[in-house]
Amino acid sequence: MGSFDAGNDAPTHTELAWELAEVFEELDVDQINEVLAKNVPFDTLEFFVSYAEGFANDPSIDDGLRKRLANLMLLGYLLRILEERLLPDAATES
Repeated sequence: MGSFDAGNDAPTHTELAWELAEVFEELDVDQINEVLAKNVPFDTLEFFVSYAEGFANDPSIDDGLRKRLANLMLLGYLLRILEERLLPDAATES
């Protein structure tokens, strides 16, 4: 697994995204739930599930994506939180 040293230059958005994906790949379900509980408000979790269910009703969306859509949205949300915390310019890009 790659990593970056917070003492050196900040990682790029791409490096941060890959690092997050690699970390999540190694977590079990309980650890993922703990990360979500500590970083995502419950009403935000409910929003993503509700939004994904409504969006996924489109017949052009296959079952595989339909089942993963809320998780993909949450991963994007967590990536944005990390960017705001670790990348100096990410908080001002919104």
